[in-house]
Amino acid sequence: MRAWLWLGVAAALSAQPLRIQITTGGHAYDPMFHQVFGGREDWKVTVSPHPNAYRPDLRKRVDVLVTYDLVEALSAREMSALRAYLEDGGGLVVLHHALATAWQWEFWYREVVGGRFLMAPEGNLAGSVAKAPEILTAKPVADHPVVKDVGALRLDDEAYKGMWISPRSRVLMETDNPNADKPVVWIGPWTRSRVVAIQLGHGPGAYGDPGFRRLVHNAILWVAGREN
Repeated sequence: MRAWLWLGVAAALSAQPLRIQITTGGHAYDPMFHQVFGGREDWKVTVSPHPNAYRPDLRKRVDVLVTYDLVEALSAREMSALRAYLEDGGGLVVLHHALATAWQWEFWYREVVGGRFLMAPEGNLAGSVAKAPEILTAKPVADHPVVKDVGALRLDDEAYKGMWISPRSRVLMETDNPNADKPVVWIGPWTRSRVVAIQLGHGPGAYGDPGFRRLVHNAILWVAGREN
């Protein structure tokens, strides 16, 4: 494709609203959560709860999938829809308790997300532990568009301890809270699209923080390929 034509196509795509689906269900949350995604005329945000979150085909209607759900298992149809979306290049942001969704689906936690909250002991691994309220301080440990202008965070949040984190995940932010695992933001190992996992985000103490909101917005833009 000629360079001028490609630039025209790219400009046309970037001018279209970014189609974001937030998947919810299986875990209660404060409605203030939805304000995290406000104030963006360039975004078209849809909240889609289970059990119909992944119908119809995600590839035809979603640019970025944000998961904020907690369901122990997904149906074969749901797993197929998610895999097809990711293999087609769809962006993914996994937020907070969604790190426990489908925690036994090996493809999901090992190849895509790069981490998981264990809802029960497994083999020689103890179950993960959540503790709230907890003050979590977190700071960037890498130079990356996801953490650009985020700076150090101090959030009234929830700590996760004893998670499994893939050695193939690229950690972007860490906390020094002893009740939490150090990595709190990372890039998943999936290579056919972009994936960001954010352990932060339990309630209003995080939702209202400007740094947290910037982090989430940066993650969405980066997985969509619109960080510039």
